[in-house]
Amino acid sequence: MKANELRAKNPVELQQELVALLKAQFGLRMQLATQQLANNSQLSKVRRDIARVKTILSQKVKAS
Repeated sequence: MKANELRAKNPVELQQELVALLKAQFGLRMQLATQQLANNSQLSKVRRDIARVKTILSQKVKAS
C-alpha cells in the first residue's frame, strides 16, 4: 500500500488497517513455520506496510 493512500485515511481507518495487517502477518508467520508459505517476500511486504501505517498514524496523532 502506498503512503499517499494511507495519508488520505483518518486515524480510525488506519487503526483498522493496522489490525488487518497484523493478522495477515501472523497468518504468514504460521505458514512459514509449517513450511506452507510459497512466496517468502510476502512477509517482508506486510512488515513494511505495518511500519508505514504506524508511521503515518503517529504523524496524524502528533499533528492533532
